[in-house]
Amino acid sequence: MTSGEPKPRPPRKRTRRDLDAVFGEVLPETTSDERDDDTRAQDNDSWYHENRPPHHDR
Repeated sequence: MTSGEPKPRPPRKRTRRDLDAVFGEVLPETTSDERDDDTRAQDNDSWYHENRPPHHDR
């Protein structure tokens, strides 16, 4: 290295925010089963009752 060349800077530490800005959020911080969703708070059988075929009412 000669006296006229600038010293190379040390590599900058990459943060999660930096990586997300470039690549997007690949993996979320929490999974869907760890989050409080309003749909999970409903009765587990409610979807089946709402989508019950008419011939099952006989």
